[in-house]
Order: sequence, then structure tokens, then C-alpha cells
Amino acid sequence: MWSQIGNTAGVIAVCIVVSSLLLWRTRDLRLALVAPMAIAMQGLIFLIAAKVVDRDRPQVEKLDASPPTASYPSGHVGASMGLYVAFALLALGIERAWLRWTTVILCLAMPLLVAFSRLYRGMHHVTDVGAGAINGAICALLAYGWYRRCTRRRQGGRGLPDRDRGRVGS
Repeated sequence: MWSQIGNTAGVIAVCIVVSSLLLWRTRDLRLALVAPMAIAMQGLIFLIAAKVVDRDRPQVEKLDASPPTASYPSGHVGASMGLYVAFALLALGIERAWLRWTTVILCLAMPLLVAFSRLYRGMHHVTDVGAGAINGAICALLAYGWYRRCTRRRQGGRGLPDRDRGRVGS
């Protein structure tokens, strides 16, 4: 089950639903584009790295059918990491502390469960999963950084709105 959460169709479906809800609730297109940008960037990097490295899957019994791509890096882990880390970063703006931290913890747990599943099911080497996780996390951070930069520029370089000052990470 956890492996399927990280597949292309699952990641795209969750991304479309959540990004649409974000756009509907906030009317902020840039905010709604953070997760799609993160998974698009990681997808491009995944395709290039898989083509360049072209690593075979581990020689163990597999519990899933092998996708037609190479083992390195893990696309499932990269996509789920990009998507859910982007959501976790966006969740830092939730005002209610209990909801903010519950959302962040659940979002960060999802790609870890996908990573464990891909290893357990014999689909990847540990380094494949690690590279996918790094790829997804960096792409999420880049997409979120783009959003923050656009937000600051739109506010005239003032940084965070008054209600958000000092709250990130507290």
C-alpha cells in the first residue's frame, strides 16, 4: 500500500486535489503551484539521473512488478518526498498549532513510509532511496523558496506578514 502512494498516478492525484483546495481556499496561485513545481522538478532530475546512471534493480525477490525505469534514483521516494515536504513547508503557515504540527508530522511520515516500502519490497538499493529522498527534498525546498521570494517581493521586501513573524519553526 505505501509503495502505491508514491507512484506517479497517486502523487499526481494528491497534488491536483490538494493544490486545487489550496487555490480555492487562499486564491493564491503561487502557493498552489509549490507542490506541482516540486514534483515536476524532481521528475525531470529523476529522468535524467536514471538515464545517466542506468542501475539495475537489486537481485532479490521482488514483491512488485518492476517499472521500466532504472533503479537509481527511486522515483517513488523522490516524488513522494517532493510532494509531502512541499506540503509540510506550506503547513508551517497554519495558524492553529495542533493542526500545523499534526499536518507537518503526517506529511513528513508519508515519504518515509514509501521509502521503507520500496526497500522492503526489493525494488531499490538503499542508495537509490537516499538519492530519491534528497532529490525530492531539495526540489520541495527550491519550490518553497521561490514562493517565499515571490511573497516577499509582492509585499515590498518586508518579509513575513506581521501575523507570521517569529512563528516559523516555533
